[in-house]
Amino acid sequence: MSSWRSSRRIWDISQTLRPGLPVWPGDTDFAFERTWKMEEGSPVNVGKMTMTTHSGTHADAPLHYAADGMDAAAMELDAFIGECLVVDARKVSGEIDVADLPDLESADRVLFRTWDAFPHDAWRSDWKPISAEAIEWLALQGVKLVGTDAPSVDPQESKTMAAHHAVAKHDMRILEGLVLDDVEEGRYELVALPLKVGGGDAGLTRAILRELRDA
Repeated sequence: MSSWRSSRRIWDISQTLRPGLPVWPGDTDFAFERTWKMEEGSPVNVGKMTMTTHSGTHADAPLHYAADGMDAAAMELDAFIGECLVVDARKVSGEIDVADLPDLESADRVLFRTWDAFPHDAWRSDWKPISAEAIEWLALQGVKLVGTDAPSVDPQESKTMAAHHAVAKHDMRILEGLVLDDVEEGRYELVALPLKVGGGDAGLTRAILRELRDA
């Protein structure tokens, strides 16, 4: 009898949704409340959550950066499943630019590790953004999804959202808030399905990397 378990290693690259989760300054804090409780006689436990659509690990929907963009429910899923390249960008100074990009070897999904250790307990605004020129170059190579362990592909203080708009120009997809501490640079299978939120400007995502079959 065959086991249901995969022999390929899996890395969970998602943040844990929890009270105290760092969120963009001024955005909605994560809160969880148990509304039905077994200890009070209910046959089940049931809770409710309040949060920003950009809590933890998430996929930006085009509606986030374009007034007429599609919402999270309308995004096709093919960009969020398939082979990807993880790039170690921790030694990059400032923003990630074209000169910092490696040979992609036909990768059409690229994830950037920028933190030495992901800041789970405090908001940090000193992340490495990705330049619009780098996004343009990635698009020309056929990349359809860009991911980062930072909260955004743009700097926190950006008013132009240049990287987001470069993504929109090429109809690419974005994953933000990934946790890549335990992941070495290289190629993996990505599975990162955003929640199907009607009207949502982002979809919360449980993202994993899986060892390739020929690894």
